[in-house]
Amino acid sequence: MAGEEVEHVVEEADARGALSGARPVGIEGQVDLGLPGAALDLGRAGHGRHSRSQWPRGLVSAAQETYPPGVRRLVYVSRLTRLSLVGADGSDVGRVADVVIGSGSRPPRLNGFVVAVQRRRVFVGIGRVAEIGSDGVRLRRGSINMRHFEVRPGESLGVAELGRRRVDGRRVADIGITPGTEPFVWEVATVALSAHRVPGLRREPEIVDWSEAGELFADERPVDRQAATLSQLHPTEMADALRKLPLSRRRVLAAALEDERLADVLEELPEDEQVRLVEGLDRDRLGRVLDEMEADDAADLLNEFSETQQAELLGAMDPGEAEPVRRLLSYGADTVGGLMTPEPVVLGPQATVAGALARVRDPDLPVPLAAQVFVAQPPLETPTGRYLGVVGIQRLLREAPGKPLARCLDEDWDPIEPDVPGEEAARRLAAYDVVALPVCDPTGHLLGAVSIDDVLDQMLPANWRLSEVR
Repeated sequence: MAGEEVEHVVEEADARGALSGARPVGIEGQVDLGLPGAALDLGRAGHGRHSRSQWPRGLVSAAQETYPPGVRRLVYVSRLTRLSLVGADGSDVGRVADVVIGSGSRPPRLNGFVVAVQRRRVFVGIGRVAEIGSDGVRLRRGSINMRHFEVRPGESLGVAELGRRRVDGRRVADIGITPGTEPFVWEVATVALSAHRVPGLRREPEIVDWSEAGELFADERPVDRQAATLSQLHPTEMADALRKLPLSRRRVLAAALEDERLADVLEELPEDEQVRLVEGLDRDRLGRVLDEMEADDAADLLNEFSETQQAELLGAMDPGEAEPVRRLLSYGADTVGGLMTPEPVVLGPQATVAGALARVRDPDLPVPLAAQVFVAQPPLETPTGRYLGVVGIQRLLREAPGKPLARCLDEDWDPIEPDVPGEEAARRLAAYDVVALPVCDPTGHLLGAVSIDDVLDQMLPANWRLSEVR
């Protein structure tokens, strides 16, 4: 793996590492790991030995690398603290104060970050993070919820808690994290342990695999282990597994799941089962889970509550996430407006084919929304400026990368209005042989997109998810 392909997380970082007094090295192709005298040559990262290695002074050669097999990037927690949290638009949101690590998964997973915003400490889930870079942590969408952070059962703070513990009598000097195999997942890979003191001799910390420091991440409760096992499944399999349990046990597990994973499983359940599952959650926790759901799914769930409860839960949500849900709730549940997705891929007319292809490659984007790009005048968030047209994925693949989208428009897809019944949307999707249609108001502003998934959910029997798929 070439050095330039590795994310140099710490070369420009603040020198005040919270655990180790780290310092940047500023040498191309190397990462300062935040450990005294240690920097790693990234020219062949991922191919070295790893078992209980001892860091030599200065640079570590390719033969002495300490990445576990298959690990492509390694970021040490101490170097993340004090870095900026940057919004999707590049604006400075706050400073990373700590990381939140879940103890149930194997290997342990990063649940998110504690961020200092003005005088508040708030939580930002890892699912909201697009990338971790040398200039900070960048959000991939939306804003952040300003509720005060509280540690939940089964979670630990990387710096404030784990960084003060000992393993085999040695102090934890740092914790290394690496991207997981799933999108937007980071896992604990290594632990740096301070060496035993020898008078007159300076010894470097020892890097061990996380499993060799297993007591550091011991499960606190059996339910955390069960929730961690459940989290490894596909959302559909998670929903199937939960259905086989008594309701009381389902609710206990729902409370133990991470917000993002609970949101995933709720989206796979009928609305009446969703309500029964979340009835035991407090308002703030349910608000966080709604933040992680797709806006149309969150609106479907809120439709099961009274208007008073809807208002309370919308108030508990992040304002940026709540606004599109409010718009969906203003339409009838069986209309195009009530079914549509308010966050399709929207680009301006001067955007290029290459830029459009980069957007639809997002692994977090639902397949029906990745099949086309809608083009509109600014603003590009719904409701947009004047809607101009759409470009399908096949057209994008045939055009030159630098060609503006304004020269690729397919103007034959007539927009549909939000108050039209869902059955009419199904007929038009079939007539046009497409997977999504633009939804516009009478003045020509794009409000969202209604996809084949949206109308199928409405047209299929209410209990279709319970049927076995063969």
